[in-house]
Amino acid sequence: MEDTLQILTAMVIYMGVVIVLGITFAKRANASSDAYFLGGRSLGPWVTAMSAEASDMSGWLLMGLPGLAYWCGIADAAWTAIGLAVGTYINWLIVSKRLRRYSMRAGNAITLPEYFSNRFHEKGKVIMTIAALFILIFFTVYAASCLVTCGKLFSTLFDMPYIPMMIVGAVFVLVYTLIGGFLAESASDFMQALVMIIALGVIVFVGTTAAGGLDAVIDNVRSIPSFLEFFGIATPETVDGVQQVAAGTPLFGEGTSYGALSVVSALAWGLGYFGVPQVLLRFMAIRSERELTMSRRIATVWVVISLTIAVFIGVVGRSLYPSALLTSSEAENVFILLATSLLPPLLAGFVMAGILAATISSSDSYLLIAASAFSKNIYQGLFRKKASDKEVLRVSRLTLLLIAVVAIVIALDENSVIFTIVSFAWAGFGATFGPLMLFSLFWKRTTRAGAIAGMLGGAGMVFVWKLLVRPLGGLWDVYELLPAFLFSVLCIVVVSLLTPPPSEEIQREFDEVNAGGKTA
Repeated sequence: MEDTLQILTAMVIYMGVVIVLGITFAKRANASSDAYFLGGRSLGPWVTAMSAEASDMSGWLLMGLPGLAYWCGIADAAWTAIGLAVGTYINWLIVSKRLRRYSMRAGNAITLPEYFSNRFHEKGKVIMTIAALFILIFFTVYAASCLVTCGKLFSTLFDMPYIPMMIVGAVFVLVYTLIGGFLAESASDFMQALVMIIALGVIVFVGTTAAGGLDAVIDNVRSIPSFLEFFGIATPETVDGVQQVAAGTPLFGEGTSYGALSVVSALAWGLGYFGVPQVLLRFMAIRSERELTMSRRIATVWVVISLTIAVFIGVVGRSLYPSALLTSSEAENVFILLATSLLPPLLAGFVMAGILAATISSSDSYLLIAASAFSKNIYQGLFRKKASDKEVLRVSRLTLLLIAVVAIVIALDENSVIFTIVSFAWAGFGATFGPLMLFSLFWKRTTRAGAIAGMLGGAGMVFVWKLLVRPLGGLWDVYELLPAFLFSVLCIVVVSLLTPPPSEEIQREFDEVNAGGKTA
């Protein structure tokens, strides 16, 4: 009981700091919808970089990825991490500056749907509506993954039922987001990015030391077939999803091949970065285009270090506690298991705050962007074009409540696997917006019809491939982001070439942005 109280005390202190940040920025955030949703384009390079990556990674970094490595070895987790690291760097390198410039030129757009709509000089707002609806759908799923993380964390730590603990986490995140908006979210995300990487570092160091050093960790898992192979994958022997144990040793079958198709499928995670709003909005929100170079370096270093440690934590966990987590869902608690078993309770509480940090930093982004998509792009963009800023903010807060309720319903199943939920939403954003983002910035011949076809084609293919094609197995067992991304590209190119070219005004605007513009 005393240990639990110390852990709770540490987490309450952390949550208190986060709330103070929200209150601190509340006045500035509520000055206007621009300030609430994009922070008035006032972010510095460090906050831009760290908040982008913290909001991107979520609890998936501390629970989903280590859990994947714990359950079936390093191949799937490591190749996914490599794809994400490469995707992070390329996205910051080629997209960030041009999007910052183009979003200013395209009517000073403050949301992603608004940017796409203004980029193609829409009058009917079809692109804006489609983009906003898909943001609502996929971010609601994303928010659900964060609530699952909260539920698992609080339920495991305090030995309480999952559903009430998940709802408690949802209420905290919702209240915090309602208070502070984008500035509070970004400022706290900067702090939470630091907390996340410190927590990862502490756990990997303590865990490796407890196992007897790096060599001992490797020796302990080397007997598991294909566990440490980059082109092989371990296969736990399960009955009804539960790994079998004999004489205290978890049972594994013969390792299976992790071939070129699987590698390409995992690397395809990197494609998602071109379409995830929580990162793209940071590009738009930085105070100066020139500072994006520093942000790119900071973000890339943070991502490489954190992803590498997260994968290795799964290996350390399997080495120290080989039979403690016997389902793929339970495996996602390996970070919690290591922290509570190896650290003093008060310190464990602060490390657990790393998971809470990751969850908050993502869920507030998801809720805020989804709310802005509806209130700014659908409500004001379509139905109430003369709605005041105060009215838009009121609608956004109501939308936040509704999205949170739907996310809670999705998150009711405590056996949900965070990695699986995140992978679907990530594919949705990557295929719906990724190709269109690249073509809108780099291909002048892209037409409005091509943009619409690309979004619908990419999003539709995510559902088709996930639900109908991938279950066929074999060559069809490819992460849905890859085929959906390629199909979206095909739709944009073919439809753009079959329709009249963009107006001279749109092409002239494109050339001005391409030449450097006047907004840097």
